[in-house]
Amino acid sequence: MMFRTKLHKYCVIRIFYSILSVQIDTMYTKLTLKLNAEIIEEAKKYAKESNTSLSKLIENYLSAITTNKSIKRKVNPIVESLTGIITLDDKKDYRKSYTKYLEEKYK
Repeated sequence: MMFRTKLHKYCVIRIFYSILSVQIDTMYTKLTLKLNAEIIEEAKKYAKESNTSLSKLIENYLSAITTNKSIKRKVNPIVESLTGIITLDDKKDYRKSYTKYLEEKYK
């Protein structure tokens, strides 16, 4: 590899060393999964379109669902004060009622 300047050479070597040290510090373990063949094929297509590997996609997904669980959203004080004001009838199917309302509205 031809280096344009000493600084260029230093930067390339430093970046290479950083990448190498990250790869050494990260432990990878093989995981075997049994999945639907169609899902695997679609996931492979998606990974290829995203310029990533299927392993990296799964790793990112698992990382996303296992981190940040302790993050709790702050509730606006006004919303907090309104919590519990309305009591709903447990026996009534509100989804069915709303569907019926929409059917009548858009006849």
